[in-house]
Amino acid sequence: MLISEIFKETKFKRLAATLLLIIPLEILSLFSVHLPKFVEYPLFAAIIFFFGRDVIIGGLQSLVRLRFSNINLLMTVATFGAVYLGELEEAVIIIVLFAVSEAMEEFGIERSQNALEELVEKAPKTALLKGQDTKTPIEKISVNDIVVVKPGDYIPLDGVVVKGESLVDESSITGEPLPKNKYMGELVFAGTLNSQGYLEIKVTKTSKDTTLAKIVDLTFQAAERKSQAAKFIEKFASYYTPGVLVVAALLTVIPVVFLSQPFTPWFAQSLTILLIACPCALVISTPITIFSAIGNATKRGILIKGGQFLEEMGRIKAVAFDKTRTLTKGEPAVSDVIPLNGYSKGELLACVAGAEAFSEHPIAKSIVESSKSFPDIKVHEYANFKAILGKGISGECLVCVDKHHCIGTLQFVMEEHKVDQRAVDIVERFEKEGKTAIIISDDKKLKGILGIVDEIRPESSTAVRELHKLKVKTAILTGDNPSAAGYVAKEVGIDEVHAKLLPDEKVIQLKNLVNKHKDVAMVGDGVNDAPSLSTASVGIAMGAIGSEVAVENADIALMNNNLGLIPFLVKLGRISGSTIRINTGAAIAVKAIFLALALVGKSSLALAIFADVGVTVLVVANSLRLFNFDTRKN
Repeated sequence: MLISEIFKETKFKRLAATLLLIIPLEILSLFSVHLPKFVEYPLFAAIIFFFGRDVIIGGLQSLVRLRFSNINLLMTVATFGAVYLGELEEAVIIIVLFAVSEAMEEFGIERSQNALEELVEKAPKTALLKGQDTKTPIEKISVNDIVVVKPGDYIPLDGVVVKGESLVDESSITGEPLPKNKYMGELVFAGTLNSQGYLEIKVTKTSKDTTLAKIVDLTFQAAERKSQAAKFIEKFASYYTPGVLVVAALLTVIPVVFLSQPFTPWFAQSLTILLIACPCALVISTPITIFSAIGNATKRGILIKGGQFLEEMGRIKAVAFDKTRTLTKGEPAVSDVIPLNGYSKGELLACVAGAEAFSEHPIAKSIVESSKSFPDIKVHEYANFKAILGKGISGECLVCVDKHHCIGTLQFVMEEHKVDQRAVDIVERFEKEGKTAIIISDDKKLKGILGIVDEIRPESSTAVRELHKLKVKTAILTGDNPSAAGYVAKEVGIDEVHAKLLPDEKVIQLKNLVNKHKDVAMVGDGVNDAPSLSTASVGIAMGAIGSEVAVENADIALMNNNLGLIPFLVKLGRISGSTIRINTGAAIAVKAIFLALALVGKSSLALAIFADVGVTVLVVANSLRLFNFDTRKN
């Protein structure tokens, strides 16, 4: 696949045609067969000029500025040296194969940036404002303007649906293949596809501030931000390249000046060493690997803010999770309805929903939503509603015979009413199961108990199990009560539980984990977990779509709330690290072998450049594999 893609490029076609011309001439030269000089000189000069002028100009500029670490300088010296020795075929081979090497490098980086370019392409450049006939450039559209999006069009800017409903494909941002239903009041994002219905959208962010723009900007910055391996190799190359120039010079000077050896053969060996030592493959191995891995992550809805965080994920030994909105959905739901003293489930929910309709609390909303499962009942009306913070609510039901009602925690209800042991046992059972118990009582008797659960994400257990397979320990750090945290840990398979923690106490526990395991990732919702995310080796924010706080605080952001991507990130980090090590090792090993051959006079200019280009091709191909890396196939 890679080779076929390469040869679709015009530049590679020209290089391939040139190689087909000069390789036979190089082979013939080994048998002292050459073209006539009036043909050979103009032909080779034209090839060197066409493919090598930028290299030679760059090399001469580096020589003038005494920048001996520049690779172009090595190639320029080797090319002029080959011409001086009369090895015109070798001079052309040097230039053409170095051009192949550079073209491979360019192709690798361009291909690994494709995911980002696709994101940019999906962002519309114009939008249709409501009431207008012609489209307006998105840069001229302001917050609170209303834009019209027809079926099949991409949504131009972040906003809120104010009219219509549709299925919207958000895979360009979240990586999720299934489209989502969007109704009035729901958020939509630039670059996502309106699959079906007509939508009117109230703009909430200008073009430069959209979620898509932020993803593209941060990902390009991440790709440019050097990893630790890249920094090391660049520093190494800055000393290595001039060192090679010195060694090559000494290989000619010492035998010729001090040992009275002939100049030409030793000069030829010096040029061979220069070519062998060219650190092309060494220098490009890390950036192409990082580009490819980040491109892979981006198309899955993962925003990685730097190559160093990808490398760190490969070293992770433990992952700490927040509970609410991370391992759980953060959306309370009624799991149990237990009526007491002769009431039915429908009657109980009708009475409780009437009181909870006054509250904005998420639990209240879940109870009201649950009452809708009984369409035949009518929600009761209340008067004299009163909310007691942290305890519950009270009020007078206008439907029930006994009007005064208390709804809330067991302790709150017990302040006014007697509660039998059966109710206490139910509450204790709920707490052990990680549920919140809501007690309902009127003036004379207990009417029932509701169990409220924060539903565990379906992928939580799988993600934790996969982490354990990777020998990664897991922990919960939560402000919730120990019973709820313990229940979730048991259901999911978490190793350690630290509950009832304030934000500063979470940081303390996270530091303890870092001291114990050294490399620890923290996964949270990115809003109230900011201190913990910044303390961890890698901070990973859940549900970052639409949340600027999450994107800013985290090192890695999961745009799609998919915990199953955590093990994938560990594997991607590990294979990125191993790919960099393999590439670096292969480049050094090949150079060492051919350097040894050169020192004993068994190498040549042509063989050296073929070896250098060969290892460069292997390095690029090996790095580009990460763009399509899939844990389901590995």
